[in-house]
Amino acid sequence: MSRFLITCLQQQSSSATLAHPERHGKTNATQKIGIINYIVVFSGYVTDLNMSIRKWLVALGPGIVTAAIVFGPSKITITSKMGAMYGYDLLWVVVVAIFFMIVFTNIASRIGVATRQSLLSTIREKYGKWVSGLIGIGIFMVAASFQAGNSVGIGISIAEARGTSSVPWIILFNVIGIALLFFRDFYKILERLMITIVGLMLFAFLTTMFLALPDISGILAGFVPTAPTGSIGLVIAFFASCFSIVGAFYQTYLVQERKKISPGLNLDNNKGVTGMIILGLMSAVVMICAAAVLHQQQIPVNKASDMAKALEPLFGSYASQLFLIGLFGASFSSLIGNATIGGSLLSDGFGYGSRLDSKVVKWLIAFVMVTGSVIAIGFEKPPLEMIVFAQSVTIFLVPFIGVAMYAISCNKTLMGNYVSPPFIRIVGFVGLLILIMLAVYNFNELFLT
Repeated sequence: MSRFLITCLQQQSSSATLAHPERHGKTNATQKIGIINYIVVFSGYVTDLNMSIRKWLVALGPGIVTAAIVFGPSKITITSKMGAMYGYDLLWVVVVAIFFMIVFTNIASRIGVATRQSLLSTIREKYGKWVSGLIGIGIFMVAASFQAGNSVGIGISIAEARGTSSVPWIILFNVIGIALLFFRDFYKILERLMITIVGLMLFAFLTTMFLALPDISGILAGFVPTAPTGSIGLVIAFFASCFSIVGAFYQTYLVQERKKISPGLNLDNNKGVTGMIILGLMSAVVMICAAAVLHQQQIPVNKASDMAKALEPLFGSYASQLFLIGLFGASFSSLIGNATIGGSLLSDGFGYGSRLDSKVVKWLIAFVMVTGSVIAIGFEKPPLEMIVFAQSVTIFLVPFIGVAMYAISCNKTLMGNYVSPPFIRIVGFVGLLILIMLAVYNFNELFLT
């Protein structure tokens, strides 16, 4: 680009010389200085542009990490089941869940930027040790439930490809995940892994969606709220996993971690929103693929290879193998990310801090992995049922966690200029009411009927 600019300026200089030869000697030095000034200004502009893009991508990191953690095997399984069973009818659920997730991610980003200490430390000072301790335990229990689903996802992604039991693979990759904890710069490794996996999954499903030629009118009709008979259980499971209060809660820690790594960054709230929009896009695309392929052919989703058939328009006979690779990637990224949430926040809940380089935090992250793998191996139901069940039971705990985060975000003394504005307060309150109603309904379905 700079070479092209030099050439143009040289040509301009030559033309001027031919037109006015008497001025050539006098103006030659001035023209050279002008060319150099142009080059310096242009190079500075390119450098500033590259730096701006790089800073934007770095600031985007926490939102992408949150999206990748939330979009694990549970999301692929639940959205595939929703599309296969009900076609496009439940697309509206994605929009509603992502809308509330964006609101709570906004709340979390505000807290992360406004406060210097961790969110659980702030809760401990404001409401007492027992509150922060209970929230830490609650987050650990949610993470352990998710972790069981992640372990199952890893196990079946390899077991179905090789025709073996899933147990050895669950054990092996949990051991590998634990080993990764003791690498230096763990956050940087985690962030790069998440961004790569999210990009690959999004490309595969987005391309397949266009090749599957989905019904556009059916897609548009799917954004009108309806509740097909028998769909409430899947809606609750999807809402609990996609509107992830725990994922939003951890966003505050990711923002603060990024601030420590790059203190000069301006971490505004829109970066987290971008990650959540990517999450919603991925969820909708998987559901549309399942509706266009599986629902049309009346193929039920009982195992991972059934979900893989949604990719056949793009990959043909290789769809199963490639889908299992994608399922493994989603499971392994969530295995590490989800365990990180459970272990670090359990540690912080009891006052031991949440730094990822702390030995206490690392061992508690490992404990989450071990707990999840034990549940996954000992669970008697079919693997995909286990993944859906693990998501639905977390709905009992997340409202209490959300209330604490919401209360902090509305505190003017703590938040200063970053206190939640009226619109965020109203929508956040509605989101919490929805979670409470879903928890009550799920409790009634699981234990009283």
